[in-house]
Amino acid sequence: AAPGGRTAGGPACDRFHAAGGTALCLRRRPGVPARSYVIVLDRQLHEVRRMALPGIPSRARVSASGNMLAWTMFATGDSYARSSFSTRTSILDLRTGYLVKNIEQIPLTLGGRRHHAPDVNYWGVSFAADDNRFYATVSTGGRTHLVEGDMAAWSARALRENVECPSLSPDGTRLAFKKRVSEGPREPWRLYVYDLAAGREHPVAERRGIDDQALWTDGETLAYGYGGGVWSVPADGTGTPRQLAAGASSPAVPG
Repeated sequence: AAPGGRTAGGPACDRFHAAGGTALCLRRRPGVPARSYVIVLDRQLHEVRRMALPGIPSRARVSASGNMLAWTMFATGDSYARSSFSTRTSILDLRTGYLVKNIEQIPLTLGGRRHHAPDVNYWGVSFAADDNRFYATVSTGGRTHLVEGDMAAWSARALRENVECPSLSPDGTRLAFKKRVSEGPREPWRLYVYDLAAGREHPVAERRGIDDQALWTDGETLAYGYGGGVWSVPADGTGTPRQLAAGASSPAVPG
């Protein structure tokens, strides 16, 4: 609400997200091999749990209720633009304390059939309001797919190709995502929005290559990191991007 105004507080994080009175902070630790801290914080940003896990911080998400946490670490490499990367995506249920360290073993249905392959990688989880259903990206066979997962049934099914880092809208009807539009190494993605019921997608007015999991700041607006700052753009494809904050990343709306 006050452009340029900011208050520093809480721990230093490489990736951050907060919702429902819970915050998730990913911080890389120095040294080799790459390891990081996963830090769970309360509404006042006081630490309530800390885990040391292998990898480089990549994505962080908290469900709207604050009960479900998900994060992705690069196991090798440091960019989705590279062909040699490997990821580990974890899910933590704060209600039970149950931690899934790597969701790669979730039974996956691809093209109507159970899919088994050693190259399966997941990243970019986004939870639905029921804290059970989630969306994510799965990569296998050189292709990326949007998957819908079910925690209770412990299953996932692919919905469509070329969808990365999905972010579910507050009303649960649309997904913001990054779509690969170029095979080149520089800015290969564009930010799109997908209507789940209609099965239609459209690009937003941001024409630069966005390598981020966009955030819905409300039902009509997206925020995302680019070039060391946080930007926003209307989700319906109109308008123009505007910078919200310089020297910033990992936007989150207090809830």
